[in-house]
Amino acid sequence: MRIIAIANQKGGCGKTTVAINLSACLARQGRRTLLVDMDPQGHCGVGLAVPEDQIERSIYDVLVREPPPELPAITWQIGTHFDLAPSKSILARLEQELAAAPDRCERLTRALAGVADRYDYGILDCPPSTGLLTANALHAAGEVIIPVDTGYFALYGLTRQVETISRHRLQTGQDLVVRVLPNLYDVRTKHAREVLAELRSKFGDMVFDTQINFNTKIREATSYGQPIVEYAPSSPGHRDFMRLTQELMASEQVRKEPHELIQQANELAERAEQLLATTTTLVGGPHGRGPEATPEQIDRKIRSIYGVSQDEKGVHFRVLAPGAERVQLAADFNSWSPQTTELTREDPDGAFAITLNLGPGHYRYRYVIDGLWTQDPHNDYVESNPYGELNSVVEVS
Repeated sequence: MRIIAIANQKGGCGKTTVAINLSACLARQGRRTLLVDMDPQGHCGVGLAVPEDQIERSIYDVLVREPPPELPAITWQIGTHFDLAPSKSILARLEQELAAAPDRCERLTRALAGVADRYDYGILDCPPSTGLLTANALHAAGEVIIPVDTGYFALYGLTRQVETISRHRLQTGQDLVVRVLPNLYDVRTKHAREVLAELRSKFGDMVFDTQINFNTKIREATSYGQPIVEYAPSSPGHRDFMRLTQELMASEQVRKEPHELIQQANELAERAEQLLATTTTLVGGPHGRGPEATPEQIDRKIRSIYGVSQDEKGVHFRVLAPGAERVQLAADFNSWSPQTTELTREDPDGAFAITLNLGPGHYRYRYVIDGLWTQDPHNDYVESNPYGELNSVVEVS
């Protein structure tokens, strides 16, 4: 079985959408495919119309229970040649429950070994963070695909993910193959074209020839619980994913040594600063005119776009959600009612924001992006909630 992890620490890059549609297209090509949801948010199930309240056992049981059930006991058949090992919110407890287990990073490897003869492909959808869940996926996989949205700051997210994989390879000696997938590409924007050119320049044949262009049909398909191959088989989005599938099936594995990856990541980070320093959003003038931004200005801009910040004007919530139609904020300060607090789209790349006047205190919140509840991918300050998921937290002084 060829096992591929879909991973990126940066949120909003379309990672789960890639995992779902790549799996469905592989199955359509006659490849027996198992999609494993390693994200406690369970978005693979949501995107494939698997109701969480009907999931009795999930990948959590396989990884934590003793003795563990075998994978076939928890999988759902999605279609011909296409099975899903679903996730539930309880998976968020894995880090705590396996903290002392000597084999904590190898549980998924063991489970997949038991079904190696049943499937041709195993696709692992990783959470948008580092930690034990991602470590299990990297240990089990032979390859990693990093989807990269081609909007602002995408190169920074790729840099962090490459560094994580390189550290894993150096520590374990595991010969992981790394591929980069340009995703949510909008040829109309100058910045997207520049980012794509930088990816191909720095990573060469590690970058897929195929890019997944931004297409509303792909998002619609997810909202209806269907892969694009079923929802809109004549759409450009379906053609993109079929090209990716065929390229993946035909590809020779491209390997780079860890030190080479780190060097490329460092070069990419330097180039990211240069690109960002020349964008209108950083220099303030039209068409990139104006003084070149300093590193300090770049850092301030990154903080202002991603996550939550506060100043004399209030508390600023900003999230990058490419392709989203609607972003709302649910929190304890609005009785967890997302319909009362809607973010405003700030730019075509998918940045949404709102500024609120909040008194001093400890506040928990989550975003609701086109109806899907999620933690803030740009805020590392989190707390577990009673549902086994994570709330993002902001301290207002």
